[in-house]
Amino acid sequence: MDWGNVTAEDLIDALREVEWSSPPRPLSEFFSRFTLPRSYAKWNSRLKCNLYYYRTNYFIMLVIILGLAFLRKPPAIIAALMTALSVAFLNDSFAGTFNEKVTRSVRKVSPHLAAKMRPPLTPVIRGRPSDKRAIYICGRPRWVFVLAFSAASFLVWFLSCGLLTVLLAFTIGLLAMLLHASFRTPNLKARLNTFREEFRAVWRNYSEL
Repeated sequence: MDWGNVTAEDLIDALREVEWSSPPRPLSEFFSRFTLPRSYAKWNSRLKCNLYYYRTNYFIMLVIILGLAFLRKPPAIIAALMTALSVAFLNDSFAGTFNEKVTRSVRKVSPHLAAKMRPPLTPVIRGRPSDKRAIYICGRPRWVFVLAFSAASFLVWFLSCGLLTVLLAFTIGLLAMLLHASFRTPNLKARLNTFREEFRAVWRNYSEL
């Protein structure tokens, strides 16, 4: 896969649809080899490849840096959790898994209420869905939960007065991710993983025909 031809929108869509349950890469691999990119095209391709391949490691690193900042503002932890949850709802896999687990738990208590939490049926034309399958959470469109948790987290951020501290830690975390992704040389495992993800995407599209 030529990561130089992958746009930022394609990378965001891939990170939104990919499974985030995979374990992080070993530290020996994460900090193994660093080199300077030879050109802007090489840097652009390397940056996108590493952001996709080491996504779990970068997420854990960002959480650790933010956790250190939360030691100064403990109430900001609640705001951060709600913000992280609102961002996680943008991932199709997380939203679907969250909806399934919540619905299953509610079904044990009230099957009637669980039936109301089912998403509406997608119209089918000539054996195929009329449009891209929308994501629902507890019977409501995903954007309802994203907006609700975002608004609640903003309110808690404001009341805790820890927004500047966390923004500084978040900036440091993003800078660390950018530096690592820029100088970490992509290895053979990253390329093989990319080919495997491409095959899964093609096979998934083929099975939906």
